[in-house]
Parts: sequence; C-alpha cells; structure tokens
Amino acid sequence: MGSILMEPEDIVTYAQIYHPAENYSSICLSIGMVYSRGLFQSSNPFDYSVPLLLAQLSLASIVSLCTSPLLKPLGQPSMVIQILGGLLLGPTFLGRIAGFTEVVFPFKGLVAIDAFSVFGCMFYFFLIGVQIDPWILKKIERKDVAIGISTVVLALALGLLGTFILLNAKLSIDTDIASSLPALATSSSVLAFPVIAHYLTELKMVNSEFGRTALSSSMVSNLFGFGVITFTVTIGQHASEIFRNVQIFASALFFAVVIAFGVRPIIIWALERTPEGEPLKQDLIYIVFLGVLVTGFCSKAVGLNIFFGPLIYGIAIPAGPPLGSALVEKLHLITSWLFMPLYFVKNGLVTDIFSLKWKNYLLVQFVILLACIGKFLGALISSIYSKVPLREAVQIGLVMNVQGVLELGMFKMMKQNNAIHEEPFIVLCLSMIIVTGTITPILRYLYNPLRRNAAYKRRTVMDLRPDSEFRIVACIHDQDTVPTIINLIEILHPTKRSPVNICLVHLVELVGRAHPILISHKLNKLNSRKATTSRTIVNAFKLLQESYHGAISVQPFTAISPYATMHDEVCEMALDRRAALIITPFHKRSPRNGMVESSEGGIKLMNDKILEAAPCTVAIIVDRATVKATRQDSCTLCRVAVFFIGGPDDREALSIGARMAGQPNINLTIVRVLANTSVSYEDAEEAKFDNEVINEIRSQMAGNLRVMYREEVVNDGTGTVAVIRSIEDQYEVIIVGKYHDTRSPIIIGLSAWREDSELGVVGDMFALADCKSNSTIIVVQQHKDFSGGRQENVNDNGFNVFRSRSVREEPSVPLRGSAV
Repeated sequence: MGSILMEPEDIVTYAQIYHPAENYSSICLSIGMVYSRGLFQSSNPFDYSVPLLLAQLSLASIVSLCTSPLLKPLGQPSMVIQILGGLLLGPTFLGRIAGFTEVVFPFKGLVAIDAFSVFGCMFYFFLIGVQIDPWILKKIERKDVAIGISTVVLALALGLLGTFILLNAKLSIDTDIASSLPALATSSSVLAFPVIAHYLTELKMVNSEFGRTALSSSMVSNLFGFGVITFTVTIGQHASEIFRNVQIFASALFFAVVIAFGVRPIIIWALERTPEGEPLKQDLIYIVFLGVLVTGFCSKAVGLNIFFGPLIYGIAIPAGPPLGSALVEKLHLITSWLFMPLYFVKNGLVTDIFSLKWKNYLLVQFVILLACIGKFLGALISSIYSKVPLREAVQIGLVMNVQGVLELGMFKMMKQNNAIHEEPFIVLCLSMIIVTGTITPILRYLYNPLRRNAAYKRRTVMDLRPDSEFRIVACIHDQDTVPTIINLIEILHPTKRSPVNICLVHLVELVGRAHPILISHKLNKLNSRKATTSRTIVNAFKLLQESYHGAISVQPFTAISPYATMHDEVCEMALDRRAALIITPFHKRSPRNGMVESSEGGIKLMNDKILEAAPCTVAIIVDRATVKATRQDSCTLCRVAVFFIGGPDDREALSIGARMAGQPNINLTIVRVLANTSVSYEDAEEAKFDNEVINEIRSQMAGNLRVMYREEVVNDGTGTVAVIRSIEDQYEVIIVGKYHDTRSPIIIGLSAWREDSELGVVGDMFALADCKSNSTIIVVQQHKDFSGGRQENVNDNGFNVFRSRSVREEPSVPLRGSAV
C-alpha cells in the first residue's frame, strides 16, 4: 500500500477508525471504473473514480465556504475555517453518520484524495516560498533578534519543565503519552514565519508597527527553532541514525545550493529577456509549474520531505512582480479554496476527537499550554525591554502563538517518524485551532490604528505658523498623477522662509510577496533593483527640488503593500514626519458609466481608510484634464477658486487657498455660498467661527489685487448646483471641503447625487464623470480630533496662518468682488 500512496500512515489510521476488524494490506482499484455512464443508465457515480473525486472536491470547498460566514463575526482566518471544515467531514461530526463515509469517502477512493491533496499542498508550499523574500534578513534589527530568540527559549524551557514535572510526578501515564511529551514540548515551542506573515496579511495588520516587528521576530524564531529541533533530535540517537541524519542534512543543503545558484540564475536570466511592461510568456510560467513537481520528486528521492523541494524552489523565485505576482494570481484561488480544503478533509478523516481519553488530553494540553505561555511571555518581556509599548508588546506575544499548515505538516512528519503518537497528534491539531481561534478576536480588539492618533498633536494647515516648514506626504500610484501633484506643490508657495518638505511615497500593490517592503531612495540614485518602476517618478521630483534651491526638499520612498493595508504605510509616514497634509490622487472612473474601474478599486479603498485614520489634513486630487500638463511655469497665470459653504473642512480648504495666494502667478477667488433663509439651521458657534475666518482673511488680504471675494445666495441644493456649474470651467484649480452640514438648505437634495464617499457631496458634484471641465479639484478633509474633544481651528497666534510675506507687504486697499 505504501508504494502507491504519498502519506500511507493516514490510510492506516483511516482503516483503524472505520474498519478496525479488517486487515488491509492493499487497495484494489478497477482500471475501467473511471468515468460513470450516468444515473439514467443505472450507473452509480460514486463507484467511479473521477465523479467521486469531483464530488469530494466540491464537498470540501462547499463546507469551507459554508463555515466561513459562521466564523466571520469572530474574524477567523481561512486556516481555522478550513481545518474546522475538515473535522466536520471526519469521524468527529458527519463521519459518525452511518454510511456517510462509506459513500462519500470510501476506502478505495483514498488514493485519489491522497494524490490530489498532496499535489495541492506541494503547490501551496511553493506559493508560500514565492511570497517569502529572503532579503528581509538584511533588515532585521537587534530587538527583533532578542524577541525572536527569547520567544523560543522561554517556550522551550517552560514546555520541558512541564514535561519533567509530569514524568516525575506520581501519575500513571500511558507509555505512548510519556514518550511523546519531550518531542511535544519541542515542537510546540517553534513557530513558522510564513504562517505568521500570511495570518497578519489576512487580518490586514501586516503594515502596523507591531506587525512589522512580529514578522522580523518570527523570521528569527523560525531559524533559531529549526536549529533547536535539529540539535535535540540528534542528541540521544545511535551512531547509525546520526549518520543518516547527517546524510539527510547534507542532501538538503546540497539541494538548496543547487536551486539557489543553479535554478535561480536561470529564472532571472529568462525574466531579463522579457521587456519591461510586457506580460510574461506563458511557456515560462508552465516551466515554473513543472519545476514544482520535479523538485518535489527530487526531495522525496533523496529522503527529504516531499514539501521541502517546492518550498525552497518557491523561495528561489524572485518575489513580487512580474513572475512572483503572476504565480500568486494563477495559483492562489485554486490552491487555497480547492486543493487545501481537500488536504484538510483528508486530515479530518483520520482525526477522531472522541477517541481521546480525557486524562491524556489534559496531560498533553498542559505541556502545550506551558509552551504557549512561554511564547507569549518571552515575546512580551523582551518587547518591553526593547521599549516597545505595552499594547504592542501584548499583540506581538499573541501573534507568536499563531500556528498553521506548516506546523501541521511538521506534526504529521513527527507522527510518521514515531516521535509522537496518535493521541498527542490529535491534541496538537485541536490546540492549533483553539489557540489561533482564541487569539484572533483578542488581537482584533486590541488593534485599533486610530488610537495612535489620540495623543498626537493636532496638525492642520490652519495651525501652521507663517514661517514654519510645511511638511507634506505625497502619494503616487503611477506616472500619470506626477505632473498634477508637482503643479499643486508649486502653487503652495514654497519659499526659504516657509519651505515645503515632501515625503514622496510611490505606492505599489503587494502581489506575490508575504510581507510589505518600504524602500528608501536617494535622489542621486535608486538603491534597489526592486524599485525600477519608481525611477521616473523620483527623477521628476529630483528636478523639482533642484529648481527651487532649498525651498523644496524631497525624501522619496517606495512602499510595496496590499491595498487593504496601504493606508497604514501612509499614515505612519505622516505620523513619524509630523506632516500637516497628505496628498493622494482620486481613483479613476469610467467616462461612460461612472463606475470604478477594477484596477482603481484598491485606490478608493486606500483613500477611504486614509480619510478615516489620517493624523493630519488630507487632500484628494481629482485631475479631470484629458491632456497632462507639464510643470507649472512661474509666468503662467493660474486661477484658483475656494468653494466655501462652511464647516471645518471648508475652513481648512480656505487656509490652503490663502497659502496659494502668496504665489505671484495665482489669482484666488473665494466663492461663498449662503442660504436665502432666516431660519437657523446650523450650529451657531460654527457659523460664528466661519464668519470670523472669512473676515480675518479678508482683512489680511486686503490690498492683494489677485484675491477676490464673492458671495452667492441660493434657495436650495438646485441653486448650489447652478453655482457649481457656473464656475467649474472658469478656474484651473478648485478647492472644496469634504463634509458639510446635511441640515443646510444649501445641501438639501444633493445627497442623492453622491457617488463616492471619499469626496463628499459637493466634491462629487465637481468631479462628476460627465463634466467636460479640465480643472483640477482638490477635496480637503481637516484632521479629525481622535481625543474626543472639540476641535479648535485657531492656533496660538490667532489667524496668522492666513498671513504670508507677500500679502503683508501689499498696501491696504479693499478687496475686489461682488456680493450676489
């Protein structure tokens, strides 16, 4: 039987559970029983191998998909869902129904399940390897090493201490349990970096501060734990066994060297022959897929685990685009939701929870629990010692206890080598679900990215002093938005007295990689081959900095991250650099139906989350120009309008426009819309503050002939739309606030037109897809007060924010304009 099966020990366990009285030494299959003739010809599909396999694949996926909504309120990861789905179909639940297993999972059908599940798991391990970038080792800090090593050491110490206590206590322990406890303590003390990386990515915490620390620390723990297991397994073995282990280790090392220095250069050479920007040749992808099977065969042939070859081969594949991302896109869905559920079902078929003795479960669980406590305390204590905040230290300690498919594979290998026996193996599988399932809701409760802003000093454009540095985080997704953002920065009036400091972040979607990467660039050269797509963008901002001779400074970065967590990178940048403004582009919509293009959905998601969690003011740029403009010429007149209705966001928009007014080539028009009603609909204090701001800016800019103030009186939202349509093609730049009081008659009726939450009601009216204007719309959201107190928009110097050097030097003459 073992000659035709990948994992024959599972078949032995299956026979012992379902057919204990029978002695199976072989599985008989009929060559002709492959395709069924159909029910209408009295042919039972479950008697034939292909229909049976299709039914098993379908059932495994359906159970996983049906289990997912039940666990969604707890936010459980896919691994917990799939393992529970496997247990549901096994002898623990549905398998206890008479005849269910004999019909759906008959003994003769296990050959196909075994082959498909193992092949699927090979590609899964290959996929894990593809998403691992080994160069992360270069970025590991001293605190990561301390946390990683202390996690394993304390877990191992407590686990072995518990084992020593149980073995020396006056307890009647079964021989199988007693012999398994040392290996159990050791295996429970190690953790796998790929599992933690996948877990944090799925929970959208990979870009958090504790997530990055946990990733680096788990990499150290993974390597250190592997060394500990190798050392402990070698001790106490006979000379012949030690020699065999040395041979296996030498084979593994030789195998890894051949792949790293033989296969990887060939793949890189093939990639270099593909022109940049063109899709990969399908032949290359098929050859890579073939390599997964070949490496699996080679690793099995030299005595290694069948999954070792695909894992090392995957690590050798260059992570990220173009090859890594293409492989992930093609393999992720079919591997994660078709083959892996079948793999967990096969494990569930040979896992009978009710076969456990309660006493044995408590003994084994005691050792596992001590090891988990050791992991938590080891990470917690070393994190606090490394001056990590307590909340983040607790989160790191929890994450270090996460387990997944790699640990399951290790447990099965230990069971196959008789290091642990059946009951300890079942307890390990149960513990994996219980611990990971318990940690997840706790971690979600503790993780709140908005808390980091609670103690953060309020930073808005209004709060800036006239002579202070204006710090901006500029987000770039592609080259199309570069001219617009550069033009915006230029009209923000950078001077040596009030310079503009730009943190440039080129945001690249993370595909085909397990962990995010932040690459810092120098303006004279790019220091990473991973960021070749950033070269043109960085060079454009380099020219901008050189042309302003100290009035503009740029620090460029490339952030490779998934869209779901990309906002964390942006907000961390703004937080660390004490930025007052985040500039991000608006997602593109189809000009035909106004729908969001699939490629732009991630940008919309990112913008929504930036608006929710930003530690400063946010400006979303809507570029409606059909032809991209070049850099703004200092002699070219630019007409700017601030559309003012009222509220904090409009006041922030007005402060941005006031800063622009200091630029000699800027004509600024403030268009204030007032309601034609005597009924008070708004907060009296907010209305008073609006009037104070308007009066202050009019007095501060009196004498600047390039600034005009006008009022428009409307009856309802229809009148507001008419004003919008009358000015949208008269200005190159229009600045509006995002949020407005929905009780105002000015806004009534406009909410039905709202298409995008990131722009607000008025901003979306300006950015409608059917508008023919080429003006640039800037939608502003003022920094939210996360402390729960009332926002104050006045700095220590009153309204000095509206003053600029060029304005103050002008003679005092009335503002031009008209009141309608």
